[in-house]
Amino acid sequence: MIKPHILFDNTKLSKKIKNFLDHKITNLSLSKCNLIIVVGGDGFMLSSLKKYNKYKKPFYGINAGSYGFLMNKFSSKNTIKNLSKAKQVTISPLEMSVKNKFNKTKKSIAINEVSILRQSRQTASLEIANGSQKIIKKLVSDGILISTPAGSTAYNMSVYGPILNLDSNKLSIRPISAFRPRRWKGRVVSDKSKIIIKNLNIQKRPISAVADNYEVRNAKTISIKINKKIKFNLLYDSNKSLQKKIKIEQIRKETN
Repeated sequence: MIKPHILFDNTKLSKKIKNFLDHKITNLSLSKCNLIIVVGGDGFMLSSLKKYNKYKKPFYGINAGSYGFLMNKFSSKNTIKNLSKAKQVTISPLEMSVKNKFNKTKKSIAINEVSILRQSRQTASLEIANGSQKIIKKLVSDGILISTPAGSTAYNMSVYGPILNLDSNKLSIRPISAFRPRRWKGRVVSDKSKIIIKNLNIQKRPISAVADNYEVRNAKTISIKINKKIKFNLLYDSNKSLQKKIKIEQIRKETN
């Protein structure tokens, strides 16, 4: 039996969908529900996952944004029926630990990606390692992107990164506008990797580290790894799973 708690973004379409759902199903408290319905776009879903995952309930997203890769399509005819037949997929996030130039450490998680971005007009100068092994000694670029399979169709795809299957057990490392070496295209690594990024010129070339939408400025050293202890359970309509959405994007990329 469906016992939902409904979260909705502050947009006209989100409120309209919520009003429809309120007339069809009872909106229960977080403590009494058995699933959380999130009405909004991908950004609202990401923030909701991080804020409410402590309740250990699965999340069903209804798209009221633009693309809505993490969401399901709203249908006044089928949405209620689809809720009872939804299939679950479980994903784990990246964990980002950042030491800034004041030697203060800040942590956050990222479901899609961690972005390392230049913070000024100067390009970033970065060293990238996988544990004790150097991946690249010096990358001069606008930044670098580390993405999960779930996030590989987001910002990662915009910088021509590979689209990863959910069960690939891989992470994508992709440069953003690489200047030196120009032809370095990045690397795909195991999701057991611990990626360490160092700013080689903290004073002249400041960088920021962004976990999805959480930013830490003036980063000196960034450590990134998958946290398998954290699990997000997402529900998808049975004929439009997250894996199927990824497959569609892979086909689109190959034919474009």
